[in-house]
Amino acid sequence: FCSRKYLIPSLLQMSLSPVALAARRALAAASHSSHEGGAAKTWKILTIVVAFPGVGVCMANAFMKAQEHEQPEFVPYSHLRIRSKKFPWGDGNHTLFHNSHANALPEGYEGSDH
Repeated sequence: FCSRKYLIPSLLQMSLSPVALAARRALAAASHSSHEGGAAKTWKILTIVVAFPGVGVCMANAFMKAQEHEQPEFVPYSHLRIRSKKFPWGDGNHTLFHNSHANALPEGYEGSDH
Protein backbone atom coordinates (compact mmCIF):
# COMPACT_ATOMS: atom_id res chain seq x y z
CA PHE A 1 0.00 0.00 0.00
CA CYS A 2 1.06 3.54 -0.69
CA SER A 3 0.46 5.98 2.06
CA ARG A 4 -1.18 9.31 1.38
CA LYS A 5 2.11 10.94 2.19
CA TYR A 6 3.68 9.44 -0.94
CA LEU A 7 0.59 9.15 -3.15
CA ILE A 8 -0.29 12.86 -3.47
CA PRO A 9 3.20 14.06 -4.46
CA SER A 10 3.53 11.24 -7.00
CA LEU A 11 0.15 12.14 -8.56
CA LEU A 12 1.22 15.78 -8.70
CA GLN A 13 4.48 14.82 -10.33
CA MET A 14 2.67 12.64 -12.91
CA SER A 15 0.30 15.48 -13.77
CA LEU A 16 3.26 17.76 -14.48
CA SER A 17 5.00 15.28 -16.80
CA PRO A 18 5.65 16.43 -20.39
CA VAL A 19 3.17 13.90 -21.81
CA ALA A 20 0.39 15.09 -19.50
CA LEU A 21 1.16 18.73 -20.31
CA ALA A 22 1.08 18.04 -24.07
CA ALA A 23 -2.24 16.20 -23.79
CA ARG A 24 -3.69 19.00 -21.70
CA ARG A 25 -2.63 21.60 -24.27
CA ALA A 26 -4.07 19.59 -27.17
CA LEU A 27 -7.40 19.08 -25.42
CA ALA A 28 -7.59 22.72 -24.38
CA ALA A 29 -7.00 23.86 -27.96
CA ALA A 30 -9.65 21.46 -29.28
CA SER A 31 -12.24 22.78 -26.88
CA HIS A 32 -11.91 26.29 -28.29
CA SER A 33 -12.03 25.42 -31.98
CA SER A 34 -14.78 26.98 -34.02
CA HIS A 35 -17.83 25.01 -35.08
CA GLU A 36 -18.48 27.17 -38.11
CA GLY A 37 -17.25 24.61 -40.59
CA GLY A 38 -18.79 21.20 -40.92
CA ALA A 39 -20.24 20.34 -37.53
CA ALA A 40 -23.54 22.19 -37.83
CA LYS A 41 -23.95 21.17 -41.46
CA THR A 42 -23.20 17.53 -40.60
CA TRP A 43 -25.83 17.46 -37.86
CA LYS A 44 -28.38 19.15 -40.12
CA ILE A 45 -27.81 16.56 -42.85
CA LEU A 46 -27.95 13.70 -40.33
CA THR A 47 -31.22 15.04 -38.95
CA ILE A 48 -32.82 15.29 -42.38
CA VAL A 49 -31.41 12.05 -43.82
CA VAL A 50 -31.45 9.76 -40.75
CA ALA A 51 -33.66 11.11 -37.95
CA PHE A 52 -36.78 12.18 -39.87
CA PRO A 53 -36.99 8.99 -41.98
CA GLY A 54 -36.32 6.91 -38.85
CA VAL A 55 -39.21 8.54 -37.03
CA GLY A 56 -41.39 8.04 -40.11
CA VAL A 57 -40.53 4.32 -40.29
CA CYS A 58 -41.30 3.89 -36.57
CA MET A 59 -44.65 5.67 -36.97
CA ALA A 60 -45.56 3.51 -40.00
CA ASN A 61 -44.59 0.35 -38.10
CA ALA A 62 -46.72 1.32 -35.10
CA PHE A 63 -49.69 2.22 -37.33
CA MET A 64 -49.55 -1.04 -39.33
CA LYS A 65 -49.24 -3.24 -36.25
CA ALA A 66 -51.97 -1.45 -34.32
CA GLN A 67 -55.05 -3.59 -33.91
CA GLU A 68 -57.84 -4.00 -31.43
CA HIS A 69 -56.91 -6.45 -28.71
CA GLU A 70 -59.11 -9.21 -27.38
CA GLN A 71 -60.44 -8.68 -23.89
CA PRO A 72 -58.96 -11.26 -21.51
CA GLU A 73 -61.31 -13.69 -19.82
CA PHE A 74 -62.47 -12.52 -16.40
CA VAL A 75 -61.10 -14.57 -13.50
CA PRO A 76 -62.56 -13.59 -10.10
CA TYR A 77 -59.42 -13.76 -7.95
CA SER A 78 -60.26 -13.28 -4.28
CA HIS A 79 -57.38 -10.88 -3.59
CA LEU A 80 -58.31 -8.42 -6.38
CA ARG A 81 -61.08 -5.80 -6.51
CA ILE A 82 -61.81 -5.97 -2.77
CA ARG A 83 -64.44 -3.39 -1.76
CA SER A 84 -64.54 -3.03 2.04
CA LYS A 85 -66.52 0.21 1.70
CA LYS A 86 -68.04 2.16 -1.16
CA PHE A 87 -66.06 4.78 -3.05
CA PRO A 88 -67.26 8.34 -2.25
CA TRP A 89 -68.15 9.06 -5.91
CA GLY A 90 -70.62 7.65 -8.39
CA ASP A 91 -72.30 4.39 -7.44
CA GLY A 92 -69.44 3.50 -5.07
CA ASN A 93 -68.35 0.48 -7.08
CA HIS A 94 -66.30 2.17 -9.84
CA THR A 95 -62.79 3.46 -9.14
CA LEU A 96 -62.05 7.13 -9.77
CA PHE A 97 -60.38 6.51 -13.14
CA HIS A 98 -62.53 3.53 -14.15
CA ASN A 99 -62.33 2.43 -17.78
CA SER A 100 -65.15 0.07 -18.73
CA HIS A 101 -63.10 -1.35 -21.62
CA ALA A 102 -60.06 -2.26 -19.51
CA ASN A 103 -61.08 -2.45 -15.84
CA ALA A 104 -63.35 -5.12 -14.43
CA LEU A 105 -65.74 -4.73 -11.52
CA PRO A 106 -65.83 -7.39 -8.77
CA GLU A 107 -68.61 -9.16 -10.70
CA GLY A 108 -66.83 -9.03 -14.09
CA TYR A 109 -66.55 -6.77 -17.11
CA GLU A 110 -69.32 -4.31 -17.92
CA GLY A 111 -71.35 -5.19 -21.01
CA SER A 112 -70.46 -7.67 -23.71
CA ASP A 113 -69.81 -5.29 -26.63
CA HIS A 114 -66.06 -4.99 -25.92
